[in-house]
Amino acid sequence: MKTNYWSVDKNVDKEESYSQIEQAADLLKRNEVVAFPTETVYGLGGNAKEDAAITKIFAAKGRPSDNPLIIHIAKLEQLDELVEKVPTTAQKLMEAFWPGPLTVIFEKKKGALSEVATAGLSTVGIRMPNHPVALQLIEQSGLPIAAPSANRSGKPSPTKAIHVKEDLDSRIAGIVDGGPTGVGVESTVVDCTGDKVVILRPGGITKEQLESVVGVVKIDQALINKEIKPKSPGMKYTHYAPNAPLFLVEGTKEKIQLLIAEEKQKGHTVGVLTTEENKAFYQADYVYACGQRTDLSTVATDLYDGLRSFDHHQVDIIFGEMFPIEGVGQAIMNRLMKAASHQVIR
Repeated sequence: MKTNYWSVDKNVDKEESYSQIEQAADLLKRNEVVAFPTETVYGLGGNAKEDAAITKIFAAKGRPSDNPLIIHIAKLEQLDELVEKVPTTAQKLMEAFWPGPLTVIFEKKKGALSEVATAGLSTVGIRMPNHPVALQLIEQSGLPIAAPSANRSGKPSPTKAIHVKEDLDSRIAGIVDGGPTGVGVESTVVDCTGDKVVILRPGGITKEQLESVVGVVKIDQALINKEIKPKSPGMKYTHYAPNAPLFLVEGTKEKIQLLIAEEKQKGHTVGVLTTEENKAFYQADYVYACGQRTDLSTVATDLYDGLRSFDHHQVDIIFGEMFPIEGVGQAIMNRLMKAASHQVIR
């Protein structure tokens, strides 16, 4: 399959960009799948109403079909067509954070969406992305768009169009390049179908931000205990992993350097995931500075690009620093723990 490639102006304020997005939207109408930028990561979009389109998403990614997809909309009017009701807590969160990196779980309206997209569940995760290219694409298609991250299943999520091309070129109908994404980690997923709001996946909106709007917010126990089956889309299987084994290290940078030295003595090529503050300290074969420790939002932005970069440098082993589990740090550590298969050197 030939993959169409369109490089568009991020703000969609040029006639050429509008025309290119229209071409991509036409493919979506024909039940083809197209990658596009959001404010979090690049998504792989398909018509959320048609099994044929959703099947193509799963095939391109190599994603298990029992893993439900998040549905993206461009206007609130679309929501009424897809869900049975909008709980008060959901309404408050939508008013505060939509458009933005927040996915809300609703009771779905029967027959409104592909059963393949929702994995046969009675609920559905929906969000409105805060990216002009994504919103324009969805609006021009006239469809709710199912869109997991636009990468091969298990690999780090794509924050640049080149990442999508590396993973999915010739596997999908098109890639809309709207430049690098901003937040860097996926949306926060919250379940609003019960008495309390529950975080099923930490992401771009923090627990503290949610609680400032709706009060006490619970955390899904699967985020704390890896033996419990997660409920959120995209959290069920191994994810975000580079080719080389990643070990997170609890301790000082001196401890990490000692581990580096030991591996180099064995003849191994060693990579380190760190931050700008510590980059110059490490004597490794490849060192990636993932933002600034003093501003964890920059770490989130650079995280997936950093994890992917180790594959290009063909390291044998990677050591990674750990981060405080507060604010967006919760999402960062969630992704790092999954990328490392929970391997921590203490």
